[in-house]
Amino acid sequence: MGHGGNVIDELVTDHREVEELFGRIESLPPGAKDRKTYADQVTMELVRHSVAEEAYLYPAVREHVRGGDAIADKELEDHAKAEQIMKDLERCEADDPEFDRLMGMLMSEIRMHVADEEENLFPALRAACPPEALDRLGDKVRQAKKTAPTRPHPAAPDKPPMNKLLAPGAGLVDRVRDALTGRGKQG
Repeated sequence: MGHGGNVIDELVTDHREVEELFGRIESLPPGAKDRKTYADQVTMELVRHSVAEEAYLYPAVREHVRGGDAIADKELEDHAKAEQIMKDLERCEADDPEFDRLMGMLMSEIRMHVADEEENLFPALRAACPPEALDRLGDKVRQAKKTAPTRPHPAAPDKPPMNKLLAPGAGLVDRVRDALTGRGKQG
């Protein structure tokens, strides 16, 4: 979280970190307790990443990229699907049979979303936006991730201005809950 560079570099680095966590989950046997820890870490990263994209990336896509409204709407649909899977996954322990099914669904959904962003959206945005604008967006995304929620909130608004107003409060509550429960930390 908070890597530096323009918005595309920042988000691609997030994608690689999530893929690394997916690899850790896949390398462990079914039912292993650490799978839940890594799933919680994936969820925390994905929620922060999604909130930042929804607040800054997709509005920029709508503004600068030809056909940006349709692209942003599709990305928001992808986020909504993934967020519901994460919400369902949150209730499962690693030895729950549903855990593996939901984790597989999440990995598949995220991998398709990442490929689409990296192959289509990011090149279109890079071509449509001046480098300085991409740098400013990178700064805004990094700032948003610092205060973003860490738990899925499928009913929360995903478009400005309401998402920008509500996310920091939900983020604070989530981080307090995470600290109190040790969520996402290996025991």
